[in-house]
Formats: sequence, C-alpha cells, structure tokens
Amino acid sequence: MPRVSGRRQGSNTDAPGSDHSCFCRHKAPENSRSSHVHVEAEMIACIGAGPGHLDFLTQKGARLVREADVVAGFDAVVDVVRPLISPNARIVTMGYRDQVARLEEVAELHHAGQKCAVVFMGDIHFSGFQYLERVETACGHQVETVPGISSAQVLASRGRVCFDETTFLTFHRRGDLTPFKTHLREVLRAGRNAIVIPRPWDFMPRDIATYLLAGGASTAHRVEVWENLTRQEAEWTGTLTDLEGRDFSDMTIMLIRALTPMPTGLEGER
Repeated sequence: MPRVSGRRQGSNTDAPGSDHSCFCRHKAPENSRSSHVHVEAEMIACIGAGPGHLDFLTQKGARLVREADVVAGFDAVVDVVRPLISPNARIVTMGYRDQVARLEEVAELHHAGQKCAVVFMGDIHFSGFQYLERVETACGHQVETVPGISSAQVLASRGRVCFDETTFLTFHRRGDLTPFKTHLREVLRAGRNAIVIPRPWDFMPRDIATYLLAGGASTAHRVEVWENLTRQEAEWTGTLTDLEGRDFSDMTIMLIRALTPMPTGLEGER
C-alpha cells in the first residue's frame, strides 16, 4: 500500500464509557471458555498504522504501540511506528515469505502473557484482511482490531471525491483476481469513480489500463496515479490510453474518474 511520505493510561478512575486500553486484563470467571478467549484477545491488538506517516496514526493506535511488549509487522510498517516503540520491547519484522512463521512466534509470545501489537499499513479492513486472518490463525482466536486511516481515504481527500460516488477495490491480495477485475469494469460502467490498489507485479497500473481498454472501457477515463500521498499533486495524470506501458513502484494507488461527475444535488442553489 502507498505511503504518506509512555505508560498505560487506563485505570479504575476512568470515566464511564472512556476508551480503556485493549491490553488491560480482566479476571475471567472460572470454567468460562468465552471469557478466556476475551482475555486472550485483549493481550494482542492488530493496529492500522495509517498510510506511512505518524501524523495519520490514531491516538489509540499510538498508545497501544507504546505499551506493547512485542511489536510486529512488515518491515516498512514497523519503520513507521519505530519512534513510538519502547526500548524494552521486542520487535518482530517479517516479509511475505516468512510471515506465517514469524506470526507463530508472535502468537507464542502472546500466549506467554506478552502484550503484542501487530501493525498494518493503512486500515486493516481496507486491504489487510488476509494478514488479519493469518494473525488470528496463529493465535487460535479472534483479536482486537484498531482502525486506521487508509491510503484510499487520503486519496479521496487529495482527489476531492466522496465515497458515496466512489468504489474502492484492492488487488493487493492472493488468489484469483477475476471477480474483482469484473467488478472494476462494472463500477466504471455504472458511472462511478474507482480507487484502486494494484497488485505487484502482475496487475500494475499499466496492466489495469490494458485490461479495462480490452473490455471496452472508454479511452477518455481520466486517471491519477499516486506514489507519495504527502504531495498535493499526483505522480502522474492522463487517460487510460496514456497509462498503458508506464511503470510505477509497488507503492502506488490509482484514481480512475467517472466519465461524467455525478450531480451533487445542490444544482440551482445560490
């Protein structure tokens, strides 16, 4: 996904409804399996770290990273939160090839009573659901999830599009992309914008353009490709036809605009 270039606070004096730390442990009733799983889940949190800059990390996510005994994630994501990690914390980094083994290591530490934070780029439920499933498989139970700000949200702000007129699709997943490719075609035919995360390296922006044009998409669709969302302008702008054959890094996100903007509902107002 593209990047945008203390002590525990919870206590028994917190006001009702306040956000207690996900790492707080509560005594479970004896012989209660569901309560035991709840306590287990509270000792590990999956945190959306935002699109690559601490300015976009939520306060809750930052607090959980600071309190963690173990911080884990892909190298690029851990580097984002590294300034917040306690000097006494254990850091577990991983890549695509060794993620299963490394997450099993994290799960062992979690079951041993260590407070674990697994950090995700962006927001977990925008494009990190497969990684979340691997975390929960390693742990053997559901875990706490803390939302983050997705690069898709930042792009919507940069491109000044709203999500009721825009569909988000991620191809940054394993498995067959055919249903998602078909959905992208349908989205554009329906007159909606599309925010798209490509898949390195077999379905990159140029491949997406080729696929859409081969399926009859208009050559007039305007496209923006962003690689660094800290900038105020896109890395590249043009049409689907212009996009064919162009190379970008694996940290890209695209905005494919509808041919005609949807009415705002405010037409005619002064």
